[in-house]
Amino acid sequence: MNKIKTILILSLAMCFAQSQAQDQTISLYKGKAPGSENWKQKEAEMYSDLFKTQVVYNVTDPSLLMYKPEGKANKTAIIIAPGGGFQSLSINREGIDLAKELAAKGVTAFVLKYRLLETKSNDPAREMMANLKNRDDFNKKTAPIKVMAGDDIKTAISYIRDHAKELGVDPQKLGVIGFSAGASVILESVFHSEKETLPNFAASIYGGPSNDILEADMPASEIPLFISAATDDQLGLAPRSIDLYNKWLPSGYPVELHVYANGGHGFGMGTQGLPVDTWYKRFEDWLIQFEFLNKQ
Repeated sequence: MNKIKTILILSLAMCFAQSQAQDQTISLYKGKAPGSENWKQKEAEMYSDLFKTQVVYNVTDPSLLMYKPEGKANKTAIIIAPGGGFQSLSINREGIDLAKELAAKGVTAFVLKYRLLETKSNDPAREMMANLKNRDDFNKKTAPIKVMAGDDIKTAISYIRDHAKELGVDPQKLGVIGFSAGASVILESVFHSEKETLPNFAASIYGGPSNDILEADMPASEIPLFISAATDDQLGLAPRSIDLYNKWLPSGYPVELHVYANGGHGFGMGTQGLPVDTWYKRFEDWLIQFEFLNKQ
């Protein structure tokens, strides 16, 4: 009985700590999001034993999970787009864990929950792997979702800039970072945006930018870019990160690339006992260099 009581107390404490860490949930649209007004699926969350992490799926009401800075804010805001193949969101390892790390350094962090392909089962990871057996069909299904997700991040950028004063951020110190599919989402704001929704800096983590992105014109404004990936990426996406780096070079825009020997796809904020575990420290060094983060 004492053991059960202890477990309950610890569980409540963890829930309380998590609720304290997240300061606000911001819905991006009033009413139904444009383009998905008829969606009936319900947002859900689960632990994926395939991905070994918590995932969110069936997002129909795009939102931002806001994490305020601990201590003095440096006015920088960063939107984090988790990955998950446009079928789910790796909400902790590629979202909340990084948001908490950045908030501890004075950044106002926002985890973006963007719209996803409908999951009809209760296991989005396995459903996605099954869908991938027919890659062409899966790409057709996700094509309109990618457009909606791109609209979601641009709407998020607009919201933060429009409410910068009340959020305590500088509208010209607003960056985006995305993991895997989330990297494709953030690149939509870089390449397919009006001036008002262009981020001030961007980061692509083990992304697989499409040919459409790689062949697009560079944004008119100078946007510093940080890129990180692992050579042994199981999806074979490391060359795409190099292609993205090579796209930036001729423009003269600042760009930094870190390719680790090992780490696989989806390393996020996980710990593997490898050099890749500290990629986010290199990201923080980069933010300091461009004066988006204060030197500790």
